[in-house]
Amino acid sequence: METNETLTDRQKSTSMRKSKNKQKSMGKQKSTSKDKLMQAALSLMAEKGYNGVSTKEIAAEAGVSEMTLFRNFGGKLNLLDAAIDRFYYTGAMETIFAERLTWNLRSDLRLIAETYHEIMNRNRMWIRVVLQEAELSAVRENAQKHPSQLRELLTDYFSAMADKGKLIPTSPEAQAITFMWMNYGAFMTHLYGSEGITRVALTEFLDCSVELFARGLTP
Repeated sequence: METNETLTDRQKSTSMRKSKNKQKSMGKQKSTSKDKLMQAALSLMAEKGYNGVSTKEIAAEAGVSEMTLFRNFGGKLNLLDAAIDRFYYTGAMETIFAERLTWNLRSDLRLIAETYHEIMNRNRMWIRVVLQEAELSAVRENAQKHPSQLRELLTDYFSAMADKGKLIPTSPEAQAITFMWMNYGAFMTHLYGSEGITRVALTEFLDCSVELFARGLTP
């Protein structure tokens, strides 16, 4: 026969589990609402521009109240900042450098370049909005941390490749920024229409540029 003390302990344990599950559920719901708001903001701004979209429209598109938007982000500008941090390329790049490198220069650079262009092209419409609208200068400045982080990742990678004897003596940071500028230039050319400049497709550009880099840097 169970004592009152045993029953009380069991009731406490059950209550604690329910409380934890409720907290997890609330956290998941909050995270989902924030993601929906960020996705809605980027989608609508890509279509209508920053000034062409209201917080009310964004909330409606996300299926939440406008108050939820203000509670989570404070306003439209902060929402855009958070959305860029969430959906830009830094997270994907960190995963590549942490988990997917093979230490083969050619295949690693191809993976990095392909991922970069995949993410940039997926986000091309709102990137254009951020680049063009004058009042988003603070957003542009904040977004600079993403290429800065990629530069650090690439610099560390080239340094490690040199330590392994798989890279010629060179400046790792200079090679990192050269690789980045080359790919950013290709993206910007396609962003505003490359037809009048070249018929070279992105896949051919990737083939040639990665091959050039790999042959030039391999001992």
